[in-house]
Amino acid sequence: MTPSPAEIERMLADPDPGAAARLYAEADRVRRESVGDDVFLRGLVELSNHCRRRCAYCGIHAGRRVERYRLSREDALAAASRAAAFGYGSVVLQAGEDPGLERGWIADLVKAIKGETGQAVTLSLGERERGDYEAWRLAGADRYLLRFETSDPGLFRRIHPSLPGEAPGNRMELLGVLRGLGYEVGSGAMVGIPGQTWASLAGDVALFRELDLDMIGIGPYLPHPDSDLALYPGRFPPAPAGLQVPNDEETACRTVALARLVQPFANIPATTALALIDRENGRRHGLARGANVVMPNLTPERHRRLYEIYPAKSLSIETAEAVNARLSGQLAELGRTIGSGRGDSRNFTNKK
Repeated sequence: MTPSPAEIERMLADPDPGAAARLYAEADRVRRESVGDDVFLRGLVELSNHCRRRCAYCGIHAGRRVERYRLSREDALAAASRAAAFGYGSVVLQAGEDPGLERGWIADLVKAIKGETGQAVTLSLGERERGDYEAWRLAGADRYLLRFETSDPGLFRRIHPSLPGEAPGNRMELLGVLRGLGYEVGSGAMVGIPGQTWASLAGDVALFRELDLDMIGIGPYLPHPDSDLALYPGRFPPAPAGLQVPNDEETACRTVALARLVQPFANIPATTALALIDRENGRRHGLARGANVVMPNLTPERHRRLYEIYPAKSLSIETAEAVNARLSGQLAELGRTIGSGRGDSRNFTNKK
Protein backbone atom coordinates (compact mmCIF):
# COMPACT_ATOMS: atom_id res chain seq x y z
CA MET A 1 0.00 0.00 0.00
CA THR A 2 1.45 3.37 -1.04
CA PRO A 3 1.69 5.78 1.91
CA SER A 4 -0.15 9.10 1.72
CA PRO A 5 1.74 12.43 1.95
CA ALA A 6 0.66 12.73 5.60
CA GLU A 7 1.97 9.23 6.34
CA ILE A 8 5.20 9.99 4.48
CA GLU A 9 5.72 13.13 6.56
CA ARG A 10 5.08 11.21 9.77
CA MET A 11 7.57 8.48 8.83
CA LEU A 12 10.21 11.02 7.85
CA ALA A 13 10.01 12.98 11.10
CA ASP A 14 9.28 10.19 13.61
CA PRO A 15 12.10 10.29 16.22
CA ASP A 16 11.52 6.66 17.27
CA PRO A 17 14.46 4.46 16.19
CA GLY A 18 12.10 1.50 16.17
CA ALA A 19 9.93 3.20 13.58
CA ALA A 20 12.97 3.81 11.41
CA ALA A 21 14.02 0.15 11.73
CA ARG A 22 10.57 -0.98 10.64
CA LEU A 23 10.63 1.42 7.69
CA TYR A 24 14.04 0.15 6.58
CA ALA A 25 12.99 -3.48 6.88
CA GLU A 26 9.88 -2.84 4.79
CA ALA A 27 11.85 -0.94 2.15
CA ASP A 28 14.36 -3.77 1.93
CA ARG A 29 11.55 -6.32 1.57
CA VAL A 30 9.87 -4.30 -1.19
CA ARG A 31 13.21 -3.83 -2.94
CA ARG A 32 13.88 -7.56 -2.88
CA GLU A 33 10.44 -8.49 -4.18
CA SER A 34 10.35 -5.75 -6.84
CA VAL A 35 13.86 -5.50 -8.30
CA GLY A 36 15.69 -8.44 -6.73
CA ASP A 37 19.06 -8.72 -5.02
CA ASP A 38 21.23 -7.50 -7.89
CA VAL A 39 23.16 -4.26 -7.39
CA PHE A 40 23.87 -2.59 -10.73
CA LEU A 41 27.06 -0.61 -11.26
CA ARG A 42 27.12 2.49 -13.50
CA GLY A 43 30.37 4.02 -14.67
CA LEU A 44 30.14 7.76 -13.96
CA VAL A 45 31.97 10.09 -16.36
CA GLU A 46 31.94 13.83 -15.56
CA LEU A 47 32.32 15.44 -18.96
CA SER A 48 32.63 19.11 -17.93
CA ASN A 49 32.59 21.38 -14.90
CA HIS A 50 31.55 24.43 -16.92
CA CYS A 51 28.08 25.62 -15.93
CA ARG A 52 25.94 28.59 -16.89
CA ARG A 53 23.78 28.34 -13.75
CA ARG A 54 24.33 29.81 -10.30
CA CYS A 55 22.60 27.22 -8.14
CA ALA A 56 22.96 28.33 -4.55
CA TYR A 57 24.21 24.98 -3.25
CA CYS A 58 26.78 24.11 -5.91
CA GLY A 59 30.56 24.40 -5.91
CA ILE A 60 30.95 24.72 -9.69
CA HIS A 61 28.32 27.43 -10.27
CA ALA A 62 28.96 30.10 -12.89
CA GLY A 63 29.91 32.77 -10.34
CA ARG A 64 32.75 30.77 -8.82
CA ARG A 65 36.34 31.01 -10.04
CA VAL A 66 37.48 27.45 -10.52
CA GLU A 67 39.74 25.71 -12.98
CA ARG A 68 37.36 24.63 -15.74
CA TYR A 69 37.66 21.62 -18.03
CA ARG A 70 35.87 19.66 -20.72
CA LEU A 71 36.91 16.09 -21.42
CA SER A 72 38.12 15.30 -24.90
CA ARG A 73 36.17 12.78 -26.93
CA GLU A 74 39.09 10.39 -26.51
CA ASP A 75 39.13 10.69 -22.71
CA ALA A 76 35.37 10.23 -22.48
CA LEU A 77 35.46 7.17 -24.72
CA ALA A 78 38.37 5.72 -22.77
CA ALA A 79 36.43 6.09 -19.52
CA ALA A 80 33.38 4.37 -21.03
CA SER A 81 35.57 1.57 -22.37
CA ARG A 82 37.11 1.17 -18.92
CA ALA A 83 33.61 0.83 -17.46
CA ALA A 84 32.85 -1.87 -20.02
CA ALA A 85 36.09 -3.67 -19.10
CA PHE A 86 34.95 -3.72 -15.48
CA GLY A 87 31.71 -5.36 -16.63
CA TYR A 88 29.48 -2.33 -16.08
CA GLY A 89 26.52 -2.49 -18.43
CA SER A 90 25.83 1.23 -18.24
CA VAL A 91 27.65 4.55 -18.29
CA VAL A 92 26.42 7.91 -16.95
CA LEU A 93 27.61 11.07 -18.75
CA GLN A 94 27.24 14.01 -16.35
CA ALA A 95 28.19 17.68 -16.51
CA GLY A 96 27.27 21.14 -15.41
CA GLU A 97 24.75 22.89 -17.64
CA ASP A 98 27.38 23.62 -20.28
CA PRO A 99 26.39 25.08 -23.69
CA GLY A 100 29.90 24.21 -24.81
CA LEU A 101 28.86 20.57 -24.88
CA GLU A 102 27.19 20.99 -28.23
CA ARG A 103 24.31 18.91 -29.50
CA GLY A 104 26.31 17.22 -32.25
CA TRP A 105 29.33 16.52 -30.05
CA ILE A 106 27.21 14.71 -27.44
CA ALA A 107 25.28 12.83 -30.14
CA ASP A 108 28.55 11.66 -31.71
CA LEU A 109 29.89 10.57 -28.31
CA VAL A 110 26.72 8.62 -27.53
CA LYS A 111 26.88 6.86 -30.91
CA ALA A 112 30.53 6.00 -30.38
CA ILE A 113 29.93 4.55 -26.90
CA LYS A 114 26.97 2.52 -28.11
CA GLY A 115 28.95 1.27 -31.10
CA GLU A 116 32.14 0.41 -29.24
CA THR A 117 30.82 -0.93 -25.92
CA GLY A 118 27.10 -1.64 -26.34
CA GLN A 119 26.44 -0.05 -22.94
CA ALA A 120 23.26 1.71 -21.97
CA VAL A 121 23.91 5.47 -21.82
CA THR A 122 22.43 7.81 -19.24
CA LEU A 123 22.77 11.57 -19.73
CA SER A 124 22.64 14.15 -16.94
CA LEU A 125 23.36 17.48 -18.63
CA GLY A 126 20.74 19.79 -17.13
CA GLU A 127 18.05 21.86 -18.76
CA ARG A 128 18.50 21.85 -22.52
CA GLU A 129 16.48 22.60 -25.63
CA ARG A 130 14.01 19.97 -26.78
CA GLY A 131 16.05 19.59 -29.97
CA ASP A 132 19.05 18.48 -27.92
CA TYR A 133 17.02 15.84 -26.11
CA GLU A 134 15.61 14.63 -29.44
CA ALA A 135 19.01 14.41 -31.12
CA TRP A 136 20.57 12.54 -28.21
CA ARG A 137 17.70 10.08 -28.05
CA LEU A 138 18.03 9.44 -31.79
CA ALA A 139 21.76 8.92 -31.29
CA GLY A 140 20.98 6.11 -28.87
CA ALA A 141 20.88 7.66 -25.38
CA ASP A 142 18.70 5.46 -23.18
CA ARG A 143 18.15 7.45 -20.01
CA TYR A 144 18.09 11.04 -18.78
CA LEU A 145 18.47 12.25 -15.20
CA LEU A 146 17.16 15.71 -14.29
CA ARG A 147 16.66 16.18 -10.55
CA PHE A 148 13.97 18.61 -9.47
CA GLU A 149 15.78 18.98 -6.08
CA THR A 150 12.64 20.27 -4.31
CA SER A 151 8.96 20.30 -5.21
CA ASP A 152 8.48 23.56 -3.27
CA PRO A 153 8.31 26.25 -6.01
CA GLY A 154 9.44 29.09 -3.75
CA LEU A 155 12.38 27.14 -2.36
CA PHE A 156 13.35 26.00 -5.86
CA ARG A 157 13.46 29.59 -7.11
CA ARG A 158 15.72 30.60 -4.20
CA ILE A 159 18.27 27.86 -4.75
CA HIS A 160 18.02 27.71 -8.56
CA PRO A 161 17.70 31.30 -9.79
CA SER A 162 16.77 31.95 -13.41
CA LEU A 163 19.30 33.47 -15.75
CA PRO A 164 18.89 37.17 -16.64
CA GLY A 165 16.06 37.57 -19.15
CA GLU A 166 15.05 33.92 -18.81
CA ALA A 167 11.64 32.70 -17.68
CA PRO A 168 11.73 30.44 -14.60
CA GLY A 169 12.60 26.89 -15.59
CA ASN A 170 9.96 24.19 -15.43
CA ARG A 171 11.69 20.91 -14.75
CA MET A 172 8.37 19.08 -14.45
CA GLU A 173 7.58 20.07 -18.03
CA LEU A 174 11.03 18.96 -19.19
CA LEU A 175 10.60 15.60 -17.47
CA GLY A 176 7.39 15.18 -19.48
CA VAL A 177 9.28 16.00 -22.68
CA LEU A 178 11.89 13.37 -21.86
CA ARG A 179 9.18 10.80 -21.13
CA GLY A 180 7.51 11.55 -24.46
CA LEU A 181 10.79 10.99 -26.31
CA GLY A 182 11.10 7.50 -24.89
CA TYR A 183 13.85 7.98 -22.33
CA GLU A 184 13.98 6.15 -19.04
CA VAL A 185 13.36 9.20 -16.86
CA GLY A 186 15.15 9.95 -13.63
CA SER A 187 14.80 12.76 -11.14
CA GLY A 188 15.21 13.24 -7.43
CA ALA A 189 15.56 15.52 -4.46
CA MET A 190 18.04 17.02 -2.05
CA VAL A 191 17.51 16.43 1.67
CA GLY A 192 18.08 19.18 4.23
CA ILE A 193 18.19 22.34 2.09
CA PRO A 194 17.85 25.41 4.36
CA GLY A 195 14.15 26.29 4.31
CA GLN A 196 12.98 22.77 3.51
CA THR A 197 10.20 21.57 5.81
CA TRP A 198 9.07 18.04 6.59
CA ALA A 199 5.89 18.68 4.61
CA SER A 200 7.96 19.86 1.65
CA LEU A 201 10.17 16.76 1.69
CA ALA A 202 7.08 14.56 2.00
CA GLY A 203 5.76 16.32 -1.10
CA ASP A 204 8.99 15.43 -2.92
CA VAL A 205 8.50 11.74 -2.12
CA ALA A 206 4.87 11.84 -3.21
CA LEU A 207 5.99 13.49 -6.44
CA PHE A 208 8.29 10.56 -7.22
CA ARG A 209 5.14 8.48 -7.54
CA GLU A 210 3.14 11.14 -9.39
CA LEU A 211 5.92 11.47 -11.99
CA ASP A 212 6.18 7.67 -12.23
CA LEU A 213 9.97 7.92 -12.15
CA ASP A 214 12.15 5.15 -13.51
CA MET A 215 15.23 6.35 -11.58
CA ILE A 216 15.33 8.29 -8.31
CA GLY A 217 18.43 10.05 -6.98
CA ILE A 218 18.45 11.22 -3.34
CA GLY A 219 21.29 12.76 -1.37
CA PRO A 220 21.81 15.00 1.64
CA TYR A 221 22.54 18.70 1.12
CA LEU A 222 26.29 19.14 1.64
CA PRO A 223 27.18 22.84 1.91
CA HIS A 224 30.09 23.94 -0.25
CA PRO A 225 32.01 26.79 1.45
CA ASP A 226 32.07 28.83 -1.78
CA SER A 227 28.37 28.38 -2.60
CA ASP A 228 25.84 31.18 -2.14
CA LEU A 229 24.15 29.18 0.62
CA ALA A 230 27.38 29.23 2.62
CA LEU A 231 28.52 32.75 1.75
CA TYR A 232 25.15 34.48 2.19
CA PRO A 233 23.22 32.45 4.78
CA GLY A 234 20.93 35.38 5.54
CA ARG A 235 19.36 34.97 2.11
CA PHE A 236 18.43 31.37 2.86
CA PRO A 237 16.84 31.22 6.31
CA PRO A 238 16.03 27.81 7.78
CA ALA A 239 12.47 26.69 8.31
CA PRO A 240 10.96 27.41 11.75
CA ALA A 241 12.21 25.38 14.69
CA GLY A 242 11.05 21.79 14.53
CA LEU A 243 10.11 22.03 10.85
CA GLN A 244 13.56 22.29 9.21
CA VAL A 245 14.70 19.01 7.65
CA PRO A 246 18.22 18.06 8.79
CA ASN A 247 20.86 17.21 6.17
CA ASP A 248 21.93 14.01 7.91
CA GLU A 249 22.37 10.40 6.90
CA GLU A 250 19.33 9.21 8.83
CA THR A 251 16.92 11.52 7.02
CA ALA A 252 18.49 10.80 3.64
CA CYS A 253 18.14 7.06 4.26
CA ARG A 254 14.51 7.44 5.34
CA THR A 255 13.87 9.31 2.10
CA VAL A 256 15.52 6.52 0.10
CA ALA A 257 13.39 3.94 1.92
CA LEU A 258 10.17 5.87 1.26
CA ALA A 259 11.14 6.33 -2.38
CA ARG A 260 11.33 2.55 -2.63
CA LEU A 261 7.86 2.20 -1.11
CA VAL A 262 6.22 4.69 -3.47
CA GLN A 263 8.10 3.52 -6.60
CA PRO A 264 8.89 -0.15 -5.97
CA PHE A 265 10.30 -0.91 -9.43
CA ALA A 266 12.52 2.18 -9.84
CA ASN A 267 16.31 2.10 -9.88
CA ILE A 268 17.58 3.97 -6.81
CA PRO A 269 21.31 4.60 -6.26
CA ALA A 270 23.21 4.73 -3.01
CA THR A 271 24.65 8.14 -3.92
CA THR A 272 28.16 9.51 -3.55
CA ALA A 273 26.80 12.21 -1.23
CA LEU A 274 25.45 9.55 1.08
CA ALA A 275 28.82 7.79 1.02
CA LEU A 276 30.57 11.07 1.86
CA ILE A 277 28.42 11.90 4.86
CA ASP A 278 29.22 8.44 6.31
CA ARG A 279 32.45 7.31 4.67
CA GLU A 280 32.47 3.91 6.34
CA ASN A 281 28.85 2.81 6.04
CA GLY A 282 26.87 5.32 3.96
CA ARG A 283 26.82 3.28 0.76
CA ARG A 284 26.04 0.05 2.61
CA HIS A 285 23.25 1.72 4.57
CA GLY A 286 21.72 3.03 1.36
CA LEU A 287 21.78 -0.45 -0.18
CA ALA A 288 20.24 -1.98 2.95
CA ARG A 289 17.43 0.59 2.98
CA GLY A 290 16.05 0.44 -0.53
CA ALA A 291 18.83 1.28 -3.02
CA ASN A 292 19.97 -1.07 -5.81
CA VAL A 293 22.53 0.96 -7.81
CA VAL A 294 26.08 2.22 -7.21
CA MET A 295 27.95 4.60 -9.54
CA PRO A 296 31.75 4.23 -9.37
CA ASN A 297 33.49 7.31 -10.75
CA LEU A 298 35.62 6.77 -13.87
CA THR A 299 36.40 10.41 -14.63
CA PRO A 300 40.15 10.80 -15.22
CA GLU A 301 41.74 11.67 -11.88
CA ARG A 302 43.24 14.95 -13.08
CA HIS A 303 39.71 16.18 -13.88
CA ARG A 304 37.80 14.45 -11.09
CA ARG A 305 39.14 16.78 -8.41
CA LEU A 306 37.78 19.76 -10.37
CA TYR A 307 34.17 18.50 -10.37
CA GLU A 308 33.63 19.63 -6.80
CA ILE A 309 29.89 20.21 -6.64
CA TYR A 310 30.09 19.76 -2.87
CA PRO A 311 33.11 19.95 -0.55
CA ALA A 312 35.78 17.26 -0.71
CA LYS A 313 33.74 15.32 -3.27
CA SER A 314 36.85 14.28 -5.12
CA LEU A 315 38.31 12.86 -1.93
CA SER A 316 35.19 10.77 -1.34
CA ILE A 317 35.34 9.08 -4.70
CA GLU A 318 37.29 5.85 -4.67
CA THR A 319 38.75 4.32 -7.77
CA ALA A 320 36.56 1.80 -9.54
CA GLU A 321 38.93 -0.93 -8.33
CA ALA A 322 38.51 0.20 -4.73
CA VAL A 323 34.73 0.42 -5.07
CA ASN A 324 34.61 -3.08 -6.52
CA ALA A 325 36.73 -4.45 -3.70
CA ARG A 326 34.76 -2.70 -0.98
CA LEU A 327 31.44 -3.65 -2.55
CA SER A 328 32.29 -7.32 -2.68
CA GLY A 329 32.52 -7.40 1.11
CA GLN A 330 29.51 -5.17 1.69
CA LEU A 331 27.32 -7.13 -0.69
CA ALA A 332 28.32 -10.42 0.90
CA GLU A 333 27.18 -9.02 4.26
CA LEU A 334 23.89 -7.94 2.73
CA GLY A 335 23.29 -11.14 0.76
CA ARG A 336 23.41 -9.17 -2.51
CA THR A 337 25.14 -9.74 -5.85
CA ILE A 338 26.57 -7.49 -8.58
CA GLY A 339 24.13 -7.39 -11.46
CA SER A 340 25.06 -8.07 -15.07
CA GLY A 341 23.78 -6.41 -18.22
CA ARG A 342 22.24 -2.98 -18.76
CA GLY A 343 20.23 -2.93 -15.54
CA ASP A 344 17.19 -1.28 -17.14
CA SER A 345 14.59 0.08 -14.75
CA ARG A 346 11.83 -2.44 -14.18
CA ASN A 347 9.49 0.50 -13.78
CA PHE A 348 10.30 1.37 -17.40
CA THR A 349 10.28 -2.15 -18.85
CA ASN A 350 7.02 -3.04 -17.08
CA LYS A 351 5.27 -0.37 -19.17
CA LYS A 352 6.34 -1.87 -22.49
